[in-house]
Parts: sequence; structure tokens; C-alpha cells
Amino acid sequence: MLDALVLWRDRRGRLSGLRIATLAILLWPVLLMAIDAGRGALGGRPLNELIHRTGWWALVFLLASLAVTPLRRSARLAKLVDVRRMIGVAACLYAVAHVLLFVADLKFDLLKAVVEIASRLYLTIGFVALIALVVLGATSNDAMVKRLGGLRWRRLHQASYVATLLALIHFFQQTKADVSVPTLYAGLFGWLMAYRLLAAWRGEAALTPLALAALALVVSALTFLGEGIGIALAFRQPLFEFLPQYAATLTDVSIGLRPGWSVLAAGLAVAALDALRRIGGRPKPAPAEGPIGGARRLS
Repeated sequence: MLDALVLWRDRRGRLSGLRIATLAILLWPVLLMAIDAGRGALGGRPLNELIHRTGWWALVFLLASLAVTPLRRSARLAKLVDVRRMIGVAACLYAVAHVLLFVADLKFDLLKAVVEIASRLYLTIGFVALIALVVLGATSNDAMVKRLGGLRWRRLHQASYVATLLALIHFFQQTKADVSVPTLYAGLFGWLMAYRLLAAWRGEAALTPLALAALALVVSALTFLGEGIGIALAFRQPLFEFLPQYAATLTDVSIGLRPGWSVLAAGLAVAALDALRRIGGRPKPAPAEGPIGGARRLS
């Protein structure tokens, strides 16, 4: 039991540089928040600032956990499976902290917190995502894999996709001004899910560099389209008149890099890594896995 808590060692008990680096990254936001709290840099409402930060990091680590699959398969970074459970559990812990800070901001008035969550749709959606993440976090261990069986465990952990989608909706709904960051994350999530759907539909052999590049183009185009429609609706602009105007600004760097370009770059980077690995040698078949931890073995 104690060995499982020594996060900086791999399954064989050896010191793992990858685990140490991952643990440092996962704890870095906590250190930053502690430093900012100590020097009074959290603004006039420090709890509110911490609420937003912990929620943001929960979503970032959720997406990072989902990104392990394409990086493992296409970039042949198989060792990342060893730290995926750490990333997923960290996302769960940041989400729990997010809600606990929300309750603290309400002076620990639990009745008021329940009323707020039940009466505000974006809070309800976020709370449902939290429940899903807690269930996933509680079952992300070898004992639960043995108890549930590999197949049932994998099916249960497919809820990570739904939890991430709900977290994205929650993020969109509570973002009042610039929605470029939520749009970027939605585009990345769309690519991650499209990657899985392609693999499930055509098999992993279909994940060629050309197919991955095409996937990046399609998902980035949908990201551009989604952002354009969203802006038109937000400002009540005629959709078919606004979209050509929006398209004309996509290459204007003076107004900032649009999320679709970042999604395209990320997708093409995976395609390039896959191509380089194929040039370097014949890719080895990857072991079966689940969405957050390995299907056969958890890390």
C-alpha cells in the first residue's frame, strides 16, 4: 500500500525521471498559487481567483490525460502510460479543490451552496462533471481493475470523455468575455475524440501521417467555424454575413492567433511525429488501454 503512494518510483520500484517530472508539473500550479497568495497577488477576491485557477488546471490536466493516447500511439511515447493515472487523479483533485473553494467563498454555507448549484445551470453541469471525476479517481487503481474486470473497468472509465465535455461546457458558460481559450480547448478535445473515433472505426493502422494531417485540417476548420458562429450569435450578427468577415480576419495576427490555428498546429505536430517515427523504424503495436489508465495495467 505504501509503495503505491511513492509516486516517484515506477511499478518495479525504480526511481523514475518521468514520474518525478510529471509530479513536479502537477504540483507547480499549487506552488504558484501559494506564492501569489503569500505576496497578495490574487486580487481583491483571492478565493474567487483560486476557484478559477483550480478549475482551469483541472480541465488542462483532463485534456493532458486524454492526450496520452495519441502521443503513445502516433509519437511512440509508450512510457507516458506510466504517468497517465497520475495526471487523471490530479485533474480530479484540482476539481475537488475547485468546488471546496467555491463552498469556502460562500462562508461554508452548505445549504446556500446546494441552492446555487441546483439553480444555476453552469454550476449544475460542473458538479455533475465533478461527480464523474470523483468516481473515476476512486477507481483508478489496480484493485478496482481486478474487482470490476478489465472490460467493465474500461467501460466505466469512458466516462472521462463525458466528464471532460461537461467541464468544457461549464468553462464556456462561466466565461463572460473572451472565449478564445474555451474554444481552443474545445477544438483540442474535438481532435482527441476524433482521433479515437478514427482508430475505433478504421483500426489503428488507419492512423497514418496523411490521415492524421487530414484530421487536423478537418477539426481545425470546425474550430474556426464554431468560433465564428459563436461570435456571430454573441453579438447578434447575421450569420451568413458575419462568417465571411470573420474568415477574412483569420490571418490578421494583430488581433491575435485564432484557436483554430493552434488546433491545426497540434494535430500536424502529431502527424509529423508519426511520420518521423515511421522513417526511424517500423512502429511496434501498442498494448490495449483505457481512457485514463492502461486496460491491462494501471500506472
